[in-house]
Amino acid sequence: MITLIDEAAEAGARCSQTCRVAGVSARTLQRWREDGEVKADGRQQAGAQREPANKLSKQERRQILDIANAPEFAPMAPSQIVPVLADRGLYIASESSFYRVLREADQLARRGKAKPPTRQRPMPLQASAPNQLWSWDITYLATTVKGRFFYLYLIMDVYSRKIVGWEVFETESAEQAAQVFHKAHLREGIRAQSLTLHSDNGSPMKGATMLSTLQRLGVMPSFSRPSVSDDNPFSETLFKTLKYHPGFPDKPFDSLQEARGWVAGFQRWYNEVHRHSGLKFVTPGQRHRSEDDVILEQRHALYQTAKARHPERWSGPSRNWEPETIVYLNPGKPMKKEGDLKQKAA
Repeated sequence: MITLIDEAAEAGARCSQTCRVAGVSARTLQRWREDGEVKADGRQQAGAQREPANKLSKQERRQILDIANAPEFAPMAPSQIVPVLADRGLYIASESSFYRVLREADQLARRGKAKPPTRQRPMPLQASAPNQLWSWDITYLATTVKGRFFYLYLIMDVYSRKIVGWEVFETESAEQAAQVFHKAHLREGIRAQSLTLHSDNGSPMKGATMLSTLQRLGVMPSFSRPSVSDDNPFSETLFKTLKYHPGFPDKPFDSLQEARGWVAGFQRWYNEVHRHSGLKFVTPGQRHRSEDDVILEQRHALYQTAKARHPERWSGPSRNWEPETIVYLNPGKPMKKEGDLKQKAA
C-alpha cells in the first residue's frame, strides 16, 4: 500500500487524496514511516477493541431487567433499588447502568401510580378594542427598612397598554386586589360579560374574595401556568418600564405616601406622555380613546408628501403607520392557510 501511495505521489497526486482512496488516513501513513523505516501495520497486530471492557453481559442486563420488573421493585426508581440491594449485600450494577438498561429496553417510564403534572398553555386571548382584555400583577417596591417591601398592584389594558388601575399597599391580599379591580371596573364603565382579566397564579389572584368579585361583575378570569412568567408578558414588560424609568428613585421609598406619589406621577407620564413602541409611538391614552387612527393617518399623509417632494431619497415604501387592529395574549401555533384547511377538509 505504501508503494502504491508513493507511485501515485510521484505521478503528481496529492497525498491526502491518495490516502483517502486507499482507505487510510495521512496520520496512519506517517506512523508507518516513523524513524525512516517502513513498519508493519500495527492495526492488525493490536486488534481494535470494538466493545468496551466494562460492558455488561447479556446475563447481567437480563438480571437488571428482572429485578426492576419484580413486584417488589416495580414502583421504585433505580435510585431506590440500588440502595435496597446494597443493604442486602447484593451489588448488580450502578444506578446509571440501571437507568441505561431500562432506557434501552424502553422501560424508563415514571414508576408508580403518581404521574407528573401536566401544565397546559393558557387559552390564547385577543383584544380588538379597549376594555376587552386586562392584565394585572403585583411587584415589590423596596423600602428603607431592610426586608420590608411595599406592594404595587397594577392593572393595564392589553389593547391600549393604558394603566387603568393601581394602588400601593403594605401587604398582599385578595381583598385589596378585589378593591383595586372594582374601582378600575367602575371607572371604565365595563359592561358585564365583556372583559377578561389575565394574571399569574399568586394567592391574591386566586383568593376567594378576588374570584367572587370577578364572578359578581361578570368578568372572565384567565391564569398563567405556574412559574411561567412568559404567559403574562404585558404586565412583566410594564414593570420593567416602571423600574427602568429615569425618574425611578435610586434610594428605597421611605413611606407609603412617597411610593404612592411617585407611582401617580409615573401613571400620568406613561398614559399621556410616553409614546409606546408597540403602538406605533402613540401614547396609551390616545390609543385607549381611539385617537390613534387620526394621528397615524396624519403621519402617513406627511410621509407621502415628503416622498412625493423628494422621491430620489426613498428606496422603498414609506414607513408603515397602520395601527395594530388585534392584540394577542399567549397566541398559539400559527393557523394554517385557509386553502390548506379547505384542501384537508375535502
